[in-house]
Amino acid sequence: MALRKLGKDPESPSGGSPTVYLDEEKDTYLVQGWRVLEEERLGQMDIPGHETVVEIPRRMVQFFLEVRHDRGTDV
Repeated sequence: MALRKLGKDPESPSGGSPTVYLDEEKDTYLVQGWRVLEEERLGQMDIPGHETVVEIPRRMVQFFLEVRHDRGTDV
């Protein structure tokens, strides 16, 4: 399985995270981000035990293919 890196947070101080990937085989996105641990925030979501929540900045939406495609930008 080969993942395609779509982009890293351009404002990340270390340049290493968060990151958005595309798994073309499964046609899914993988998001590397900051783990959400605050119970108050998690309590507002219905998260099954086999899932987790990560957070990325809004500015990273540019790396999702559908958004870029809608803007007329070829990926």
